[in-house]
Amino acid sequence: MSFVGVIVSDQWLHSQFTQVELRTLKSKFISVKSQNGKVTIGDLPPLMAKLKAFNEMFNEEEIRNILAESGSDVNDEIDFESFLKTYLNIQARAAPKVGSSKSSSSFLKASTTTLLHTISESEKSSYVAHINSYLRDDPFLKQFLPIDPASNALFDLAKDGVLLCKLINVAVPGTIDERTINMKRVINPWERNENHTLCLNSAKAIGCTVVNIGTQDLVEGRPHLVLGLISQIIKIQLLADLNLRKTPQLVELVEDSNDVEELMGLAPEKLLLKWMNFHLKKAGYKKTVANFSSDLKDGEAYAYLLNVLAPEHCSPATLDVKDPTERANLVLEHAEKMDCKRYLDPKDIVEGSSNLNLAFVAQIFHQRSGLSTDSKKVSFAEMMTDDELISREERCFRLWINSLGINSYVNNLFEDVRNGWVLLEVLDKVSPGSVNWKHSTKPPIKMPFRKVENCNQVVKIGKQLKLSLVNVGGNDFVQGNKKLILAFLWQLMRFNMLQLLKNLRSRFRGKEITDADILAWANKKVKNTGRTSKMESFKDKSLSNGLFFLELLSAVEPRVVNWNLVTKGESDEEKKLNATYIISVARKLGCSIFLLPEDIMEVNQKMILTLTASIMYWSLQQTADDIESPASTVASDASPARSMNGSMSPYTAASPDASPAPSISGASSTTPDASPAPSVNGDDETPLITEVSKLELAADYAPSDTPEVSKLKLAADDAPFDCLLKCQSWSWLLTMHHLILLRCQS
Repeated sequence: MSFVGVIVSDQWLHSQFTQVELRTLKSKFISVKSQNGKVTIGDLPPLMAKLKAFNEMFNEEEIRNILAESGSDVNDEIDFESFLKTYLNIQARAAPKVGSSKSSSSFLKASTTTLLHTISESEKSSYVAHINSYLRDDPFLKQFLPIDPASNALFDLAKDGVLLCKLINVAVPGTIDERTINMKRVINPWERNENHTLCLNSAKAIGCTVVNIGTQDLVEGRPHLVLGLISQIIKIQLLADLNLRKTPQLVELVEDSNDVEELMGLAPEKLLLKWMNFHLKKAGYKKTVANFSSDLKDGEAYAYLLNVLAPEHCSPATLDVKDPTERANLVLEHAEKMDCKRYLDPKDIVEGSSNLNLAFVAQIFHQRSGLSTDSKKVSFAEMMTDDELISREERCFRLWINSLGINSYVNNLFEDVRNGWVLLEVLDKVSPGSVNWKHSTKPPIKMPFRKVENCNQVVKIGKQLKLSLVNVGGNDFVQGNKKLILAFLWQLMRFNMLQLLKNLRSRFRGKEITDADILAWANKKVKNTGRTSKMESFKDKSLSNGLFFLELLSAVEPRVVNWNLVTKGESDEEKKLNATYIISVARKLGCSIFLLPEDIMEVNQKMILTLTASIMYWSLQQTADDIESPASTVASDASPARSMNGSMSPYTAASPDASPAPSISGASSTTPDASPAPSVNGDDETPLITEVSKLELAADYAPSDTPEVSKLKLAADDAPFDCLLKCQSWSWLLTMHHLILLRCQS
């Protein structure tokens, strides 16, 4: 059995889209067809004008003119593949507009898809060299390494998810508990999908932007998407130390202590450029390097930089050479003498490869930063950094914001939100339509009062959402009040979680969700399994050993926890092992979470609530899928269901045409659903499963242990899913259906 997703018979056409894009476009196409009975050329202009890819580039009339140029009649009926070809035609027209854009964003925010889905062979070779270097001694992967950069072995090896998970742990050690990775020479489709779900949720947790990619794309080994993800992971690794917390010596880059806050707010690549220009100025280089492409093409900046950092390997001939390619080759030879790995060729420098030049400069920084170790300056920089708890919360909210899919990318939370624009984008994502963009000012903002205006609107909307903002004004955000910013974002994140849970649950009861509901749900789930563990509150110190959450995860999906790996949680070391395992198991299941093991060990009330809510959301989503998808089927080890962040989980089936579920972070789903698996004996078993699911749901939502609830639980318990294996006919299903109803009425 394989994951199918949306199928396009034309292979070339199919290769031009990700499964995420195909699902979105198929949904739009079907909606028009449902309204009109068919789709014609005349239906396309209003549809295309509303698509996110075009709504800022073309209006309806412009799209109509583009279609008219093809000579097609507006009444001509088209099928889905013709619709896709039309989409590509309009997309090609959009390319020049995209190319003329003067705006630039962080490399982490850059889309992992391109118009033509081409890949750079130089970048592929560089990333393969990086993987071969850092993972060559890995006990599992060494049997597959080294990878041949000239072949497509990288993409084939990435298909089972192990390589990508391992690479994430190289970039940010300890992100994934490797005990949760399915590592076998041959793994089945469900295990492969679990690895990719774990990979994508973990990638988000280290700061990657994965809104354009789903598990199906990784299963298929789509080169441009795999390379885009690998590129982000490697860059996060290379730029990890470019901050004052990790490298307080960076304070030397500013002369005035008042500029340190500005330094803290710089994106990693901007900080790297500042470091490079700092040394170039000392070396006597007259120009300023403003980018990692055109400004480095002639190799002169590199020659000056290496001469000042490693004068013992200096060669005067480097600057005397007239040919840029020859000079680039001498620069690389100089770098190799400094033990910098050679991940790029002279032509990559001459051609101005931005990604590879950035990686090269980052390597030079790691090998020899050339910064002072002045104890006074270093101690001052250390004082500027936050305490550990504030730092962890800043990290959590920053990653949550970046997972929402907003246009901005947050590098330093406290600095990036001060102009109010990022907060407005978050509010618009969490509460669509709440922001009045006509009264907002987009960065760069020179006039201080414009920042205050933005932040005043943030406060106004926050109050409309009934957030606690007593005596808070927009100027408090502009001034960078850290505790206030954290408090506001926590309320906003909590509001988002409760709204998502309410929207899911309202299909059945329409009741507001509270923290107490989440607490009660978790306790009931664990109690229903026969265990005695209980969570008194989200700050219950007994939660520090992690056992309750492992029992909760096991309650929502019995097969997800390997109890042989669980410790008693008595010592700090055992608690950390359990906490690390909990986070990876939850992500493997499909939960999008951003807490750290320390948050569980220390029982951070906010993070404990987000973890519990994420597990609840995933669990309820599975039940909702069972009830609402008429074509869904459940069988022992059957086809996968959608997880909380839209990824597939190998426990329940989902309809291929069903809309993807939103993630707990509020971002739209980015992962396709697999086609439903056939039942064990070929019969449709939906009615029985629907009744069992409704019974379990009713028991979960019941406010107290009443006799009626006991009957519901008993009826659900007496109809286990294993009984599906015995299904032989519709009559058997109907008999079981009536038995359950009779049991409820007795």
